[in-house]
Amino acid sequence: MSIVEFKDVTRIYTNGEHEQKALDGVNLSLDEGKFIVILGPSGAGKSTLLNMLGGLDSPTSGTIKVNGKDISTLNGNELADYRASTVGFVFQFYNLIPTLTVYENVALVKEISKDALDAKKMLDEVGLADHMQNFPSELSGGEQQRVSIARALAKNPKILLCDEPTGALDSETGVLVLKLLLSMARNYGKTIVVVTHNQNIAKMADVVIRVKNGKIKSCEEQAVPMSADEVEW
Repeated sequence: MSIVEFKDVTRIYTNGEHEQKALDGVNLSLDEGKFIVILGPSGAGKSTLLNMLGGLDSPTSGTIKVNGKDISTLNGNELADYRASTVGFVFQFYNLIPTLTVYENVALVKEISKDALDAKKMLDEVGLADHMQNFPSELSGGEQQRVSIARALAKNPKILLCDEPTGALDSETGVLVLKLLLSMARNYGKTIVVVTHNQNIAKMADVVIRVKNGKIKSCEEQAVPMSADEVEW
């Protein structure tokens, strides 16, 4: 079942007299519960596409529907509610609050999401039950990324948006993070959208979307995606 529909979405940024078309007439449909990879070189428009879906930016023209609701028409407060209730974010850099413990960083989402899941349970899911009272500075990069995933999942979002989530990690730790994201799609029915330039990550996806110069070049469903262990890193 489709959870996201982009229709004729264009995003133009202006700088003085100069215009840059970051997205150019994008049409796209994303199904619920899939592990989706958006692939493309730097400047292709992939992060802009992710920001549109996350309600962090609005299209210059076109419509974006999530669960049948057109988010491109929402005002600032409505977009804030949408971000709180529908999407979770995982970025390349972890954006943890250094003065809060691991548990407190995750439990913080209860302040913004009425359907938040138990922070302890989410930390257990990502294998960090023994680190709840640690501070972010006491964790490795991979552990901090897992905290950020636990925090995003604790919001109980329908869609988890990940912008180069393994970009700051070594390959071994990156594989562990990808396995975790895959399990969220497979076991929890979350729609996981990963933006990357890494071709190997695309081999694990249910759907691979290739973006170039602000346009969708292809959208392919993979009948038998590889597991993280099958991919040569």
